[in-house]
Amino acid sequence: MDIYKLMFWSYLFIAISTLLPTIKKLLMGVELNPGGASFEQCRHFSDKNKTLLSDHYSRLMGTLGFWKKRAEVYTSFHYYSITWTIFSAWAVPILASFSPTDASQSDYSKLLIVLVSGHVALAISFYKGLKVADGMKAFRHGESEFYDLYRRLLDRPKTLGNTEEEQIDNYFSEVERIRKLVRNAETESLPTIENLQHNKN
Repeated sequence: MDIYKLMFWSYLFIAISTLLPTIKKLLMGVELNPGGASFEQCRHFSDKNKTLLSDHYSRLMGTLGFWKKRAEVYTSFHYYSITWTIFSAWAVPILASFSPTDASQSDYSKLLIVLVSGHVALAISFYKGLKVADGMKAFRHGESEFYDLYRRLLDRPKTLGNTEEEQIDNYFSEVERIRKLVRNAETESLPTIENLQHNKN
């Protein structure tokens, strides 16, 4: 059996298989993790304000789900690209040094090098073009900052104001600020034709 043929198809299978988790996260929805006791059980607010806060959170669930999904997709593809880039950095020179000099001995020896190099080049192109690192940070930070604020309101509402109304108003204002920051980061990280051409060059 041609060892290079076996390595070629094995590499292709593993490369596709390890990309499947990213594709799965991209195509499927995500569920928000249960956060424990929420506004309904909070003793710091009146029933009227509990309902106000619960309604506000329910309207945010779509946004939070979107942030979580995008963060998971970006994170998954980030580690996929980093792992394969590190692997190819030493795999390509080794494969090239052990490749038979007589091309007729194994057509798959050269095809394997082309596959490894092309696969990593394609992954890096998408990684840079889609600004995966920037997107991962923006959505992760936005999600984390919101839940920090959410727990702060539940556990230490006095840090947001002296009265319930002041606490809730400051909470709403902070949520709007976080949403704006994430939206701006997302817009700035969107790829453009100029970005793609620059990365290509």
